[in-house]
Amino acid sequence: MGATPFHRSILEVRLPKHFDKPTDMRYDGTQDPLEHLTAFEARMNLEGVGDEVRCRAFPVTLAGPAIRWFNGLPQGSIYRFSDISRAFLAQFTTRIAKAKHPINLLGITQRPGELTRKYLDRFNDECLEIDGLTDSVASLCLTNGLLNEDFRKHLTTKPVWTMHEIQTVAKEYINDEEVSQVMVANKRHSGYNQPRQQGNGERHKEQAKETGSTKVHRSFPRIGKFTNYTLLTLPIVEVYQQIAERGILSKPRPLKDRTGGNKSLYCDYHKGYGHQTQDCFDLRDALEQAIRDGKLSEFSHLIREPRRRQRDQDSEEAKT
Repeated sequence: MGATPFHRSILEVRLPKHFDKPTDMRYDGTQDPLEHLTAFEARMNLEGVGDEVRCRAFPVTLAGPAIRWFNGLPQGSIYRFSDISRAFLAQFTTRIAKAKHPINLLGITQRPGELTRKYLDRFNDECLEIDGLTDSVASLCLTNGLLNEDFRKHLTTKPVWTMHEIQTVAKEYINDEEVSQVMVANKRHSGYNQPRQQGNGERHKEQAKETGSTKVHRSFPRIGKFTNYTLLTLPIVEVYQQIAERGILSKPRPLKDRTGGNKSLYCDYHKGYGHQTQDCFDLRDALEQAIRDGKLSEFSHLIREPRRRQRDQDSEEAKT
């Protein structure tokens, strides 16, 4: 047997029969040693093995400069796994990533024009770099950096939010923001094409005569009936499920003939194929109309208060 850093007491221990060697883990001296050590110990805890087996398995995860360092340790100097972990961290200490201070989060702000979804992704990535971050600090910094006024106002209704609560609440605001962005883009697209359609009116008439049709078919993306939509406390599908049998919503327009529609996309509101319930503009319009007509007073828990108050305020201003 060649020279080895392990003491004889470790070498005499047999590996368990079905032990899964961590050959998929690799540390070559360029990564954070603390992360590698933590991942290795988690793997060994899962395997349920003792100290000696951990010692025997650890060198399998080393490569390059790291395995050369291990082989250079004094013969018989390792009695237990704590000897390896202590020497390992000391050797590669300069590679340990320094945790950032929570104050760094104040620099993570939503950029003009940046979607709230992307801002939250950047903010969450930064949170992962901070040790000991509390929910109170995280929610305060997130609120400080938000440009989405509706979302920010909602976060001020409670002094402290957990990040899980924020992520849950954020879904509705993100969906509302992204739908609004699509509708604005669609309206811009429609406005851009309108002059061209008018300017070529004679040509369209000629084409209609040639084809025997007086209607020119154009395929524009569907846009909503309203500019602003009330924020809901639940996804629109769940809201619909709660009120579907109450006769509150107007009947949907028949779906256009799409040769049966895409059978993988089903709309509960239309009772037909071609799109999913959560993407149904007709349902969104019918629900918004019902809210504005006061038909959902019994279901006020489904309506997010900040937007409802703002809409009422806008309505009053429009009357004056």
